[in-house]
Amino acid sequence: MVGCLPSPGGAERDVYEMASRDQSSLVSDAAESEDFYKRVLDNLYDAVYFTDLQRRITYWNRAAELLTGFSAQETVGSCCADNILMHVNEAGTCLCTGQCPLSCSMRDRRPRQMEIYLRHKDGHRIPVSVRSCPLVGKDGVVIGAVEIFNDNSRHKAAQEQVKDLSKLAFLDPVTQVANRRYSEQKFIQYLDQYERYGTSFAVLMVDLDEFKQINDTYGHSAGDAVLIAVAKTLSGCLRTSDLLGRWGGDEFIALMPGMTGAHLPEKAELCRALVERSDVPIQETRVSTTVSIGAAVVEPGDTVESLLKRADTRMYESKQAGRNRVSLSLR
Repeated sequence: MVGCLPSPGGAERDVYEMASRDQSSLVSDAAESEDFYKRVLDNLYDAVYFTDLQRRITYWNRAAELLTGFSAQETVGSCCADNILMHVNEAGTCLCTGQCPLSCSMRDRRPRQMEIYLRHKDGHRIPVSVRSCPLVGKDGVVIGAVEIFNDNSRHKAAQEQVKDLSKLAFLDPVTQVANRRYSEQKFIQYLDQYERYGTSFAVLMVDLDEFKQINDTYGHSAGDAVLIAVAKTLSGCLRTSDLLGRWGGDEFIALMPGMTGAHLPEKAELCRALVERSDVPIQETRVSTTVSIGAAVVEPGDTVESLLKRADTRMYESKQAGRNRVSLSLR
């Protein structure tokens, strides 16, 4: 949900004030002054870019390059309406072609903040916090906008989890998520907690659609690249408390402690939608894939085998119903 923000403070306020200077005057300033502002912005941890009224990108800092994979050379001069980052919200709705926060800020002159998912140059989705603000010239007229964005805690937590799993030899070497051995151990742990304390949890079985065709067409290295992109997208979609593991081949499992049937459909659908909106650059083309998902919530009397079977059965129902969909087992 887009919301208006109070006036920014601290370092963020400095960026807004700097950004709000008339861009035409920045161009005409002495080279030394221009270099100074560029050094400041390039040394920020936050990703920053400016646009003009037509949403053409006029500046793209170093942090934006690192976070998105797109260089300034690739982005400056192009239009963010061209859907470079393909922003989507929690509902999977594309923002760049309809609900762009930059356009809204330029129109009503008010800052905004959103939690969205951008597409990395490599094709996977990254969850980011985005703040947009209009740029106002000396005469008080809006001349463009600035967007500031950075990794949110979910992505950072996933990176820390990778480090921990690697130390314990519980990491899948291809996708850098938990391997089957560790996933099985966590499954047993969550089931034990449910039996002892009644703590609910849910399971997602996620299987790539037509994965063999990708391997046969582009080769196994391309298949690995697709697996990696899907794993990164799913990791960014899930909560910090959730565990994503590679169950085997082209199948992933997500264990979601505390998840109930009330919220599972929405989360499972978000996972499906974000994978569908991801793609991977391979052999001068972009290869996309979809996933079929089966979801189940733990029930009294469940064993690891029975709960897995329900989720797996629902996943195959998704396959048989046409793929790229979610099937649920809820009480």
